[in-house]
Amino acid sequence: MIYTSPKHSILRNLDLRKCHPRYPPSNSPPIPDDPNPETTALQLPLSASLILTSLPQDAHTALAKASASDIDGIPSKVTIRFQAVGSAPQLTQRIFKVSSANRFESVVGFLTKKLAKVTGGGGEMAEGGGVFCYVNSVFAPGLDEGIGGLWKCFKTDDQLIVAYSMTPAFG
Repeated sequence: MIYTSPKHSILRNLDLRKCHPRYPPSNSPPIPDDPNPETTALQLPLSASLILTSLPQDAHTALAKASASDIDGIPSKVTIRFQAVGSAPQLTQRIFKVSSANRFESVVGFLTKKLAKVTGGGGEMAEGGGVFCYVNSVFAPGLDEGIGGLWKCFKTDDQLIVAYSMTPAFG
């Protein structure tokens, strides 16, 4: 339906492509509503590809596999070094031992409590302002990531470097 006005009721069912010089009828075949996938595209198995030999894993799956595959390589407690970024307050003690079985959310909670003590319990921490944590100043891991897996994959000199800021720092 092209026109909806009752004045033009004759033109309601008119197809402009049939009578208008700007819209000549098409000679191409109509587009099928439900194409048959077997005839429209050739399905190639992944093994036939020369470039992509395996599908990439997402970071969560890779970390879970790394932490589960080699429990012997991860100590029961790992060392974490906190580094302040920007105008974030410095901690007096920057190196802590944390259980490798904990999740990253425990590190964020611990750091939030320490920063509240350093700032006197007021300021941004009391107003609901958060802390932004980055591993090796590169990425922010999910709160459900295991500390042991992060330590195993991203340690530097047997320490997991966690940079923290009061505002988003690394894009």
